[in-house]
Amino acid sequence: MRTFPCRPVVALLAAVSLLAGGCSAGREEGSSGPVTISVFWYGDQARAERTEAALELYSTRHPGTTFKITWQGAQGYYDRLATQAVGGNAPDLFQIDDSRLVDYANRGLLLDLSAAATDGRIDVTAFPPGLAGYGTVNGKVVGVAAGAETPALVYNRTMVRELRVAEPKTGMTYPQLFTWAAEVGEESDGEIAGLADGSGDLDAYWMWLRAQGKDLYEGAAPGFAPGDTARWFAMWQEARAADAIARPAGERALTEGAAVAAFGWSAEFPAWQQRDDDDLALVARPGDTRAQWSRASYYWAGYRGTRHPDVLADVVNFLTNDPQAGRQLGDVRGFAPNLEVREANATDLADGPARTAHEFESAMRDRIGPSPAPPPAAHAKLRELLAAAAATVASEKYSPDDAAAEFSRAAATALAS
Repeated sequence: MRTFPCRPVVALLAAVSLLAGGCSAGREEGSSGPVTISVFWYGDQARAERTEAALELYSTRHPGTTFKITWQGAQGYYDRLATQAVGGNAPDLFQIDDSRLVDYANRGLLLDLSAAATDGRIDVTAFPPGLAGYGTVNGKVVGVAAGAETPALVYNRTMVRELRVAEPKTGMTYPQLFTWAAEVGEESDGEIAGLADGSGDLDAYWMWLRAQGKDLYEGAAPGFAPGDTARWFAMWQEARAADAIARPAGERALTEGAAVAAFGWSAEFPAWQQRDDDDLALVARPGDTRAQWSRASYYWAGYRGTRHPDVLADVVNFLTNDPQAGRQLGDVRGFAPNLEVREANATDLADGPARTAHEFESAMRDRIGPSPAPPPAAHAKLRELLAAAAATVASEKYSPDDAAAEFSRAAATALAS
């Protein structure tokens, strides 16, 4: 795979936004000749093979349309995308996640798909209600969910049964979960903690805030106060003192045998299970499930400068709504956003982690709440800031109050810049 110079993405995008301000979409939709759509995404070999198969199916049905396909691993993907945009050769169609969507939209790089979504050329009527509007920024549809996932608590069922403790359940509160996690530690004689450290998990914090009637963001400003973050850090610190929490976070805590349970997302579950010899299971994260939501694991977005906006819209509609395309794609980007396609795909699933995750997703569909607006451009920075602040509390370098005050200051600065 070729390597590319790693120039700062922010600087590159600043240059792109200046170019975008004076460019036109270069539309050539009236042409009746062959059309080539360039497509770019990141992922592994399995995602590449399945995506290429779906695009080949589109070309079979539309012989005049072919695809120029490029893909790579996640590292350096957005650097490369920004470099292409600066050079005026950005791909027509590309994969993007919610940490970048608003930034790219605000810089004028994304194709406005509102008309196609309104008149049904991109059909979102079979999407979950919250997911249908999850790609709307500043009143414009600029992204369409390529896959969906639901927050989950993943736990090692084999170990839980060996320790003879009750399995965690959907609907547990945080105090109940911490009590359960402490029991795991006690029954294992301190050899393993019940729960991976989630104090630095921005998504978990966001859901916890929503359960308190607050939000992570109010527009492009913080929706939380320092006292909220201090309470969040303090409850994790208390659980840590009760030997309920392992220092590693996420899947790492499970695979290293440091914890029995960790926060994750439903679409991640099959891969987690493949990397663990024990039997894993999943339930909802703690707290009011109405504060949780189905998110777009990835979006399909178009480049504003594409010459073929109508064809691009048709390709997006095909990838997200066509049953055969859905079967080709499988769950390589999460569960199909179209619920009818998702259920059709489920008939192909044998017993195993993919079916387990699908059944969980179906069970949670009517229990979770509406999706929030896509997060602002500084969302990725806030992930870093919360993780860093949480680490200072876990190491006892700072108190929950001091760490929360520092996080709030840094978050406000990041959101205002």
